[in-house]
Amino acid sequence: MLRSLYSGISGLRAHQTMLDVTGNNIANVNTTAFKASSVVFQDTLSQLMTGASLATPDAGGTNPSQVGLGVQVAGISTNLTQGSTQSTGRNTDMMISGDGYFVAQSGGERLYTRAGSFNWDSLGRLTTADGALLQGWTAVNGEIAPGGVVGPILIPLGTVSPAKQTNLAAVSGNLPSDSADGAEVKRDVQVYDEVGNARTLSLTFTFNAEDGSWDMSGTDGTDSATGNLTFAGGIAGGDTSLTIGSVALDLTGVTGFAQLKTVGIVRQDGQPAGSLQSFNISSDGTLVGSFSNGATEPLARLALATFTNPSALEKAGGSSYRASVNSGDPVLGVAGSDGFGSLAGGALEMSNVDLSQEFTNLIVAQRGFQANARIITTSDEVLQELTNLKR
Repeated sequence: MLRSLYSGISGLRAHQTMLDVTGNNIANVNTTAFKASSVVFQDTLSQLMTGASLATPDAGGTNPSQVGLGVQVAGISTNLTQGSTQSTGRNTDMMISGDGYFVAQSGGERLYTRAGSFNWDSLGRLTTADGALLQGWTAVNGEIAPGGVVGPILIPLGTVSPAKQTNLAAVSGNLPSDSADGAEVKRDVQVYDEVGNARTLSLTFTFNAEDGSWDMSGTDGTDSATGNLTFAGGIAGGDTSLTIGSVALDLTGVTGFAQLKTVGIVRQDGQPAGSLQSFNISSDGTLVGSFSNGATEPLARLALATFTNPSALEKAGGSSYRASVNSGDPVLGVAGSDGFGSLAGGALEMSNVDLSQEFTNLIVAQRGFQANARIITTSDEVLQELTNLKR
């Protein structure tokens, strides 16, 4: 039987695989974070007709004569170059800029994906589009423990930022040194106890024209305190701190120059309890929550995984991958650290399929398929001629 028949068949099979891969690439041109694949061909075993001969002083050597037995698919490689950025504006859409994969748990299997379109489920867990649980580190009391075991990112409905007692307040600005004797400057600030109850702390400055100092008195309705603030060249001296109940007032930022009356209580470290209003994603994968009391706290941090050989990851469907024996074990880490890309919120990675290249590959595969089909028809005609020798 003619060897060319089987060479043609192997060519048909190989180019059919190329058509399948190219068609899949085109079908996924709009799939989030899809990575295009390409087929690598190689020849099969060749039949040795005559071997090579050694050159001698009287005769030259000859080359081997071999007939190839067709083509086969050596492998299907994945193009891991990054796709373009598509801005969505959704705070649960995330894109990896650089190396790395999101980590997800589906049933008892750990999967990896670059498709960052996530949603919250009814239990407050962050999930992929097909329901796999996104993995990372959830904050406890506003703190994320470094190096902990990864698990589902859980942010329950009604997450609360706890109240914080006011222990320190800072006073800054200027008290006018050219004020009249007995002139008063009053300033108020709202402070909080350990359960978030608010009370007003009032601070009164009274000018002493004789020595240029200011008498201070403060009260929060329950506790009170007094002091005397002096200045040397406009710089505060004397009592630069005043404690009223649990609140320590820091007055080192107050100055005593002429004409300006800008003194005020510029900040205090207490807060009432607050409910979660929204969140955003930082470049290191930290979900930062914004609460109704004005506080911002880390809620969780996404885990990323890298591999020694990411090209060896197996596609698991749903834009996800699983580790294989040739990909190496996953290395978990934080976005933005060494070896890991950074994250961008409100954006997705687009497919890296190049349509112009894929349509060119489609033509090449089609012509290759036609050429190998012609080999079979030509071989068939030769066999027909052989059978017609005997009539």
